[in-house]
Amino acid sequence: MAKQLTPAAVLRLRPRSYQYEVRDPGAAGLYLCIYPAGVKSWVLRFRRPDGRTAKLTLGRADLSGRHGVNQPTIGDPLTMAEARWLAADVNRQRARGRDVVVEQHRARTDTFAAAALLFVEEHARKTRRWRETARILGFAYPVNGGEPTTVTGGLASRWAKKPITEVDAAAIYSVVDESRRRGVPGMGARNGGVSDSRGRLMSRTLSKMFGWLTAHRRVDANPCSGVYCPPAPKARDRVLTEAEIKKLWRACDEVGDVFGPMVKILLLTGCRLREVSDMQRSELNGAAWTIPGSRTKNKRAHVVPLSPPVTRIMESVPVIEDCRFVFSTNGRTPVSGFSKLKRRLDHAMGVSNWRLHDLRRTAATGMAALKVPPHVVEAALNHASGFRASVAGTYNVHEYADEKKNALRRWAKHVEEIVR
Repeated sequence: MAKQLTPAAVLRLRPRSYQYEVRDPGAAGLYLCIYPAGVKSWVLRFRRPDGRTAKLTLGRADLSGRHGVNQPTIGDPLTMAEARWLAADVNRQRARGRDVVVEQHRARTDTFAAAALLFVEEHARKTRRWRETARILGFAYPVNGGEPTTVTGGLASRWAKKPITEVDAAAIYSVVDESRRRGVPGMGARNGGVSDSRGRLMSRTLSKMFGWLTAHRRVDANPCSGVYCPPAPKARDRVLTEAEIKKLWRACDEVGDVFGPMVKILLLTGCRLREVSDMQRSELNGAAWTIPGSRTKNKRAHVVPLSPPVTRIMESVPVIEDCRFVFSTNGRTPVSGFSKLKRRLDHAMGVSNWRLHDLRRTAATGMAALKVPPHVVEAALNHASGFRASVAGTYNVHEYADEKKNALRRWAKHVEEIVR
């Protein structure tokens, strides 16, 4: 017979490097799930009427030390006694032939918070920057996995019980304007003053969410339609000069550790920031780096030929044992803190009117100046516009492997000549 789970045991259970569950014999199918981040939740496992297995999260474990049963509902913080009471209630409903999974799925989409979480779980998580989307909507996901938490002051907290059908154009405009003037709810403003980019980010996130809800018949119409969205900024054309490239290279040497090499590789490959910062060792194969489609903007896998200078730079990066990322400071996650990095580089260079993304444009412009054909430059940067976006690009799937290799080698050699 399994050992009875006690409130003291619930408190004592420690997180591991992986998610694990402990069965509670006090209720049929009840488990305590412990996530690597330390979050503990009660889950119920059972079979649905059609025979499929199901997992229903009842709520996070209440570790405050209180006791008793206060007629809990699914989603509330639950003591062990409340989790057992709720599990027994769900099992009684199942015994009557009710499909509790379907009923909970329907009930969860009645409020803004529930609908937003459904959007994140079923749609946004398939995209590259889903964590940012979740954060804007008011949810924070542990880096090492686990159940999301509601951000204090965020939209999911503010509109936790607001019926999704009552979120109208006036409410959308209000929160977009607030994000633009004072910061995204629950996140605040990193810089003072009005920011069109914050307002635009909030507007586009809500529009995507309500568009998805409309397509899946959760709401009748998208309330964001016709609501003011701050316009996109004028396209940048900033390219670093040769003198600035020399200053940047020296600044990278001053910054050192993993950040300096990362920025150098940004310049030499023309890849996007997140593509380089999240580089994994499993993506490397000799002198080639294959970025999977799940990590590229256009969802196309991209093979990057590594020039000798890039290979030498990567060999200088400290290796952390059992870490799958090339650029990491803690051995668990890829590097972050790019705003701080940019300030350090600005200080070392004595130049601040540039962005990290300008390095991609600098690489493209530099290769063009070396007489590399436009379609080869686009292939080297995995760019889907211009030649590759036309009918010719649709039918011509040649990867230009040799041409890309030659172009990136010529560009790397040119940069080496500059910094010497």
